[in-house]
Amino acid sequence: MQFLADVELVCEDCRGRRFKDDVLAVRYKGRNIAEALDLTVREAIPYFKESKKLVARLRVLESVGLGYLRLGQSATTLSGGEAQRIKLASYLAQSSNSKTLFIFDEPTTGLHFEDINKLLAAFRSLLDGGASLVIIEHNLDVIKTADWVIDLGPEGGVGGGQIVAVGPPEKIAKQKNSHTGTFLLPALGKYKNKK
Repeated sequence: MQFLADVELVCEDCRGRRFKDDVLAVRYKGRNIAEALDLTVREAIPYFKESKKLVARLRVLESVGLGYLRLGQSATTLSGGEAQRIKLASYLAQSSNSKTLFIFDEPTTGLHFEDINKLLAAFRSLLDGGASLVIIEHNLDVIKTADWVIDLGPEGGVGGGQIVAVGPPEKIAKQKNSHTGTFLLPALGKYKNKK
């Protein structure tokens, strides 16, 4: 029923730990499975340091700005951007992504500036691996790093949907009819105060 809020009930048998008592009795480095799954990605890296393969996967998650997620966090609690970055991390962990086209829809929404830089580094890794990226984005820090921009407008909503300008960011910044270009020029560092 769509109009009712989601309700979560704690299981009476496991008390929300998701495992039976005999499973929880097994410990690794002082923690049971429920306690290990409560670690964040960042906390899990030193905890699992003996497992190079596992640590390598955790580092990929951290590299896309997901170091704060808990290992056992439910997928239903992830934002759209977090889900995109988990998918991105799975591809970054692969040895090759050549001939793969990735499409990202507003991947920077809700991200801190530092996490945007991590995301841009991840995008660069995909490109270096031979992949192609199409990114739907409003963030100027992402737009200015693009090889090619398709600027839609001239307005949003009903007043938009037309191709206003195409080309590298430097060309878009010079387009008089481009709102993106108006804001992109200072972001490119070419803004000069004219009287």
